Amino acid sequence: MKLIKKIPVVIVILALLYGINYAWRALPIISGYGSKMLCSCVMLAGRQPDDVIKNELGRFPLTLGSFSANFTDSSATGSVFGLAVKKAVYRKGLGCSLINEISEDEFRHQHFTIAVPPPVNTDTIPWPLGDKLSDSLPTHIDFEKLDAVIQDAFHEPGPEKLRRTRSIVVVYNGQIVAEKYAGGFDRKSRQIGWSMTKSITNALVGILVRQGKLEINERAPIDAWKNDDRNKITVNHLLHASSGLAWVENYGAPSDATNMLFKKKDMGLFAAGHRAVYEPETRFQYSSGTTNILSWIIRQKVGNSMYHRFPSQELFYKIGVYSAVMEPDAGGTFVGSSYSFATARDWARFGLFYLNDGVSNGERILPEEWVKYTVTPAPAAPKGEYGAQFWLNAGAPGNNINRYYPDAPTDLYLAEGYEGQNVFIIPSKKLVIVKLSLSQGDYLDDNKFLADIVKAFP
Repeated sequence: MKLIKKIPVVIVILALLYGINYAWRALPIISGYGSKMLCSCVMLAGRQPDDVIKNELGRFPLTLGSFSANFTDSSATGSVFGLAVKKAVYRKGLGCSLINEISEDEFRHQHFTIAVPPPVNTDTIPWPLGDKLSDSLPTHIDFEKLDAVIQDAFHEPGPEKLRRTRSIVVVYNGQIVAEKYAGGFDRKSRQIGWSMTKSITNALVGILVRQGKLEINERAPIDAWKNDDRNKITVNHLLHASSGLAWVENYGAPSDATNMLFKKKDMGLFAAGHRAVYEPETRFQYSSGTTNILSWIIRQKVGNSMYHRFPSQELFYKIGVYSAVMEPDAGGTFVGSSYSFATARDWARFGLFYLNDGVSNGERILPEEWVKYTVTPAPAAPKGEYGAQFWLNAGAPGNNINRYYPDAPTDLYLAEGYEGQNVFIIPSKKLVIVKLSLSQGDYLDDNKFLADIVKAFP
């Protein structure tokens, strides 16, 4: 009888211990996410702190946190009930980084050589290398239908269903034919790409392949993998998100992904430290970890003296993209899975670059056949839904039922990010469609959105 009476007490103690342990793991993620977003949206994107706190950080559990921006030292700080304090610091040309597993003094004394943008006035340069648009538009487009679709995409379904579309740009046959922005945003507003950054990582790997510095079928150059079963993992496996490494990509709770993004100094090395649980290319596992391993590999191949200039000098500036900023972790490696900002037009330029097979202004930047490789379904992707760091609409062989966008063309492929960031590329229709948003609760029906846009074109 005495033992029975003690059971409720034991249960309460166990529950309390579990709650303390969960809070210990979860609170730094809340404060880390909030301080990083506040820092980037304010210091890099130029928005007001109150607006970011209200919108980006205005839902549970982020509302448990307290966040503030400090313009004196270009930083943002977050905490939860005064605990789990996290700080993100802005550096010109590099955006914001969370200070994890490193002292702030050591972080601020890091020195990197960043790219210097060329002295160009994009308003005087014709699109796509500049922002000067043609006065004439194609006559065979149903602009009334196109405008109706775009207007509807900005419609809010209700106060608790926040679609919050912020930018849409439609490029047809290389020309901007439609463009709309929500209040507070315009063509010069930098916006986060989240996991669309993975597709930028694809391009950076492709550039190294063309330069002869990397082979996709070679074993991934990770020293710690040389003497165990991870030595079978190739760059190709990492690009296909089929490395076989143990990984949990869950953003609703403490997980490998959230621990990496909000607690770790060297994200790629953290991900590389995970054990192998499957043979490579036998199981598809969408993983921000494997993308950051790729980002770490890029840094080793490029070398520190060139690395922080590499994306701009070898990719962005060559395709007319001047707003893009990739943000590094506290160790200085770009967070190739998640952290990049660019204007909607620059995201459209990136999509157009792929539509044009990796060629810009007559210069081949990606290897021949690289885009074809990119949009070939990964063998382990069960629905044919993933290529090399891009999502696909191809469907499994002989089965179109499982396509994510059944009413859109099968050759559609896309860069996709959290809360509704998309660069849709439809080669058969010569279309690139950019949609940037802060969707929470009622995402736009992208299948219908795309199908209706396509109907406006021949």
